[in-house]
Amino acid sequence: MEPMDTRRLQYLYELARMGSMRAVADVLGTTTSTVSQQIAQLSKETGARLLEPDGRGVRLTPAGRRLAEHAQSILGAVDAAKLDLDPEAAPSGTLRVAGFATAIRTTLMPIFEELALAHPAVRIVVLEHEPAEALARLAVDEIDLALTYDYNLAPDDAGPGVETLQLWSTPWGLGVPTTDAAQLATGGGAPDAPAVLAAFRDRDWIGNSRNVADESVLRLLSSMAGFTPAMRHQADSLDLVEDLILAGLGVGLLPENRPGRDGITILPLQNPDLRLRAFARTRKGRGAWPALALVLEKIRQGRQHG
Repeated sequence: MEPMDTRRLQYLYELARMGSMRAVADVLGTTTSTVSQQIAQLSKETGARLLEPDGRGVRLTPAGRRLAEHAQSILGAVDAAKLDLDPEAAPSGTLRVAGFATAIRTTLMPIFEELALAHPAVRIVVLEHEPAEALARLAVDEIDLALTYDYNLAPDDAGPGVETLQLWSTPWGLGVPTTDAAQLATGGGAPDAPAVLAAFRDRDWIGNSRNVADESVLRLLSSMAGFTPAMRHQADSLDLVEDLILAGLGVGLLPENRPGRDGITILPLQNPDLRLRAFARTRKGRGAWPALALVLEKIRQGRQHG
């Protein structure tokens, strides 16, 4: 069977609906010869006899009738796809988003209610994933939008074919038990980042269970202080990181703007400073799809007003 040109299905569908090639030619603005040729080529492509003589005209064979029934669904799907991909069309369809929890909460959640009220034809499916997982799904077209992050000291290359919108950045520090934070209090100003880490060189350290970026940053800064951190624990939940710190099981990275918790102090990391950077990433050329373009525009507006 040869590849089938779906455009020829229109001729077969109209013949099933109109009953004669002359009527099809009139509807489609062509000639009966063209209609006959197109259906003959479709018969060749499918390997099935689609027409049979009927007096001075023709009629569809059983195979032709079955294909005409499929043609109605196929042509409808093609029209729907064209409308869905038309940049001028009203946003509709299911937008698949994968990202880390903080970005989902701060970037997506604020626009959900507005989208539901103003654009009910747009549905959003949310999947929580770390950056590498989200980018892997984006690469194989399993999602439409990836919300990812990296650190300025451990930049993440999203790879070719990806368009990036930077969302926000926030400073991160080292979370330690408050009882231990006093050892860094000096009269000479805040110590630099390597010195902060060096003060806890003999402690166990907490990394991320699904992203190597935290560990990469900790190893970079500790190498500047002349030691290698003992990466003992892994957790992708910041609440769990705090629980481990409070239990005296280790120290780890936390955002400086995280709500305070008794018993934990977040020590600033400066010179070099450490910042987490959040991004919205899409496959190149997909941003014109109305549903995705709408969400990206809402994200931009939120970034400007945030």
